[in-house]
Amino acid sequence: MSEKSNWKDTSEEVSLGKIEIAPEVIGVIAGLAASEVESVASMQGGFATEVRERFGSVNHRKGVKVVITEEGIAIELYCTIAFGASIPLVAQNIQDAVRETLYHTTGLQVAEVNVHIVGIEFDKTETFSLDDFNL
Repeated sequence: MSEKSNWKDTSEEVSLGKIEIAPEVIGVIAGLAASEVESVASMQGGFATEVRERFGSVNHRKGVKVVITEEGIAIELYCTIAFGASIPLVAQNIQDAVRETLYHTTGLQVAEVNVHIVGIEFDKTETFSLDDFNL
């Protein structure tokens, strides 16, 4: 899979001209679609993303990587899910939501939607102490 840097590969010829969709736009759409799936607690970005968020910047592509290859568009998603949720079911729902949303909003077929579950979020109202673990 060789990665292409030319984002025009996601373009489509229409009778009036050319429509080009930047990978950043695809990333925003994929990130929003994934974050709306039930039991997805958050999308996970890298260190730079965390620093930007602390200064008030909102990144809708957080936890999303778009790769354009010879085979098509591949989406990599890095998510934290709610404790108790079925990981395979949530991952499948994320894949379906991203694929369908991208098709309906852009007309593009996605070759791959790879979901990486990188964390579990517990109920924010729950607190744990060492006494709870009978140590």
